[in-house]
Amino acid sequence: MLWLALHLPLLPLEVFPSLPSPSAIVSRERVVVADAAAVSAGVLPGLRVAEAWAFLPALAIQERDVGRERAALTRLACWAGGFTSEICVLPPQTLLLEVAGSLRLFGGVALLFERIVTSCSELGFTPRAALAPTPLAAQWLAFAGDREPCLDADQLPERLGRLPLAMLDLAAQSRARLASFGVHSVADLLRLPRAGLARRLGADFAVDLARALGELPDPRARFVFPECFSEQLELPMRVENAMALGFVGRRLITSLCGWLAARRGGISECIFEFAHERGAHQRPATVLVLRFAGATRDAERIARVLGEHLQRLELPAAAELISLRAEAPEALPGHTVSLLGEYGGGAGGESLAALVERLQARLGSGSVHALSAVAEHRPENASRPVPPRVPARERSPVGLLAAAALRDTSSAPRPLWLLARPQILREVAGQPQCGGPLRLLAGPERIESGWWDDAEPATVGDVRRDYFVAISLRLEWLWVFRSRAGWFLHGVFS
Repeated sequence: MLWLALHLPLLPLEVFPSLPSPSAIVSRERVVVADAAAVSAGVLPGLRVAEAWAFLPALAIQERDVGRERAALTRLACWAGGFTSEICVLPPQTLLLEVAGSLRLFGGVALLFERIVTSCSELGFTPRAALAPTPLAAQWLAFAGDREPCLDADQLPERLGRLPLAMLDLAAQSRARLASFGVHSVADLLRLPRAGLARRLGADFAVDLARALGELPDPRARFVFPECFSEQLELPMRVENAMALGFVGRRLITSLCGWLAARRGGISECIFEFAHERGAHQRPATVLVLRFAGATRDAERIARVLGEHLQRLELPAAAELISLRAEAPEALPGHTVSLLGEYGGGAGGESLAALVERLQARLGSGSVHALSAVAEHRPENASRPVPPRVPARERSPVGLLAAAALRDTSSAPRPLWLLARPQILREVAGQPQCGGPLRLLAGPERIESGWWDDAEPATVGDVRRDYFVAISLRLEWLWVFRSRAGWFLHGVFS
């Protein structure tokens, strides 16, 4: 096993992004953590609030919010699902990821380590990360800020031996007792008889030391991913321009995609909400629903659709909070990769699904649809518009169908484009005209149906038509019919 620990020493401060600098988080009238500007002025953890203000009168303080920290760890655990499903949450400030099974997928230890640390930083956190064969050793190395990977259990005594005792989170009384023995580092500790340590410091401490060295098993409770995704982020400042929400939205999307990867699924819809600033005239949250042409967990695809919507969104008031919800994920089908590679996925490399989603975002969901077949002979009633669904890995417009595929059960050809209403054509010497005489290539095909709704308003009614495929002088392939009322143009092939 290989454990990656992410320790977040500034988490109590980072969950308050709108706090001005210099600032500090306090609990029970003592400083817990301070930002860089406050630390440079002498405000250190453990100071009383009055002493901190004496050092820095302009210091902004905020009471510690353990609930926010726990929510941030949960959000990070969902994000980490994009790297591994074996995650342990250790409140108040640490995550553990078992990454041995992910090394080949992400290109090895070094690339995976850098990717996780960089991605965590992009989410707005300042991690101390470490790799070790045991979870407790990874924690201790992360507390010390030791980023050098430890991949072999035989190296643990030497690597842990470099650490000062402060990294072991011992009680002050235990540290003082060890100091009286001349023990100031873990290396000094490892030279002492283990049985004597257990008698003087307790059996639990000796067991922890054995677990850190890999001498005893160290089972850890795994993080249980929620059934539905629901996370929110406070904005660092009031936002009046909707496009500025995209940056924070991407952070939530990253956590969503990690959750989806751990659940081995995708989504066809997710919901953003933008809560507006509180005041005398509190406005309801602005709701933005993102729909996709097919189930996905591609963060870039989701962010692209969000950006298209934000371009057209006007906020009624400044936003303070952004949240993202998604219901239970849909199964994503697996796929195989061709030995010789895949050919291009359309203009600009964009897939059909991306094109459909972009059109829906710009034109509105009701303006883009697919067709589904209806058991009806009359062409006007033989299909109906349905929401578009693009199967995963689909690269052909044939895939742009809904639940029912649009199959042509007749032997005669059918045009893809039907006119909203048949257009009457002139007739000269018994020959239909459309920009000149039409030449009939195929037909007739008799369609006679619809007597049952002949008397109902806004229906096609009973029809008796003979359809032909015709070609015009401009080489247009047309679908025309003849009825008792004369010749009509009903569709265009090309």
